[in-house]
Formats: sequence, C-alpha cells, structure tokens
Amino acid sequence: MFRDRQEAGEKLGIELGKLQLRQPVVLALPRGGVPVAVEVAKALGAPLDLLIVRKVGAPGNPELAVAAIVDGDPPDVVLNREIVEAYSLDDADLASLIDGERPELERRRSAYRGNREPLSIAGATAIIVDDGAATGTTMKVAIRALRRRSPREIIVAVPVSPPETVADLAREADRVVCPSQPARFHALGYHYQSFPQLSDGEVIAVMDEAAQRPQHRNQKRSPGPGSGAARETTTRDGREK
Repeated sequence: MFRDRQEAGEKLGIELGKLQLRQPVVLALPRGGVPVAVEVAKALGAPLDLLIVRKVGAPGNPELAVAAIVDGDPPDVVLNREIVEAYSLDDADLASLIDGERPELERRRSAYRGNREPLSIAGATAIIVDDGAATGTTMKVAIRALRRRSPREIIVAVPVSPPETVADLAREADRVVCPSQPARFHALGYHYQSFPQLSDGEVIAVMDEAAQRPQHRNQKRSPGPGSGAARETTTRDGREK
C-alpha cells in the first residue's frame, strides 16, 4: 500500500531511473496520474506533459466506449471496433458521437494546458503515467495513439495494477513498470492510504509549477497547439528486463 500518490511516484521514479532511458518524456493521464507523474519527472530530470483522453460512449450506454479521442495535433481517434460492430455503427454515426465529445476535450486542453504547446515525442521515450490501472482500457487507447507519433519506445508506468492487466498492457507497450501487482486488486483507492479526488484547479497548479522547471536540453516542443521492492519490468515480447 502506498501512503499517497506522491510516494507512489517516488517509487516509480526510482525504478525507472534504473533503466537509463534515452530522452524520456513523462506524460500524465489527468487527473489522478498528474501528482504521480510529477515525482517521476523529477526523478528522471525529464519534461512533464499531459496526455488527455476523452472516452466516446456507445448510444444509450455512455460508460461503454466505442472510441476515444486523444489530445494532439491533430487529435487521434482510436476505435473500439468490437463495440462499433456490436452497435452496427456506420461512419456517420461514429462522426456524430465523436463530434459530441470534442468540446469537452477542448475544454480540458484549454483548462489544463493553457497556452503551453504539447511536447513532441518523436524519437523520444514516452512514459505514460497514471495512479493505477484496473482494466487498462484508457492506457491502451493512449498507447495506440502515441504509436502514431513516432516515439523511440513507449513505457507504461503505474504504481499498482492486477497481474492480468499488466500482462495485457505489456502486449501493447514496449515495457511496463508496475511495483505492486496484487492478485486481489479490489478498487484502486484500496491500495492508497490517502486517495483524494483531484480538482481541475489542482491539476492546473501542478502543471504550472512543473512548467517553471528547466526543460530537458534535448527536448523539443511540438510546432502546433495541440509497495516495497518493485516487480520486474515487462517488455512487449514477454522477456524480463
């Protein structure tokens, strides 16, 4: 069990620091992933950015994702083809559903990022950070979108996740770093002593503070807007690393 998200991020940072990563860029999934990612970025001396994902719900069942929009320039749309086929959605249906979620994506981008341009991850080691992964659905969408942006490699870094989810994510990412993999996962908050919900204001404050730190000297910005000892690091081909 972790004391709080800060401690979880510190532990992740220690484990990631052992990997001697080339040109790391830390990407936080808001909101809960932000305080974790801050500590990871500090440990690695790496720049911090956000990766904003907005779920597109199925007709009449908004909790079931038919697609997701991942912030970028332009935003990436990742389809859940099994759900699309199950609902017999055509291109016009999908376009309508996706367009309905774009305003909220834009609102979050404007609120969280302000005038800061997103970081480019082309040729970099992209590290996606969240405060945990129960099913890994959002994380998988993020990985698939980032693949289109030509990173050197993609690493998933979460403090806690069930073993089956870690294995699932290892088939999508190049590596997965997860210190705690309990067989009985329960809810994510069960693995933290302190697990408050974060507000938009807290996310903004953290990102404003991170923006004041010197950027990694090799990092370029995008030209457009846009618990104890850790387990092994798992690679895409299943090897221990």
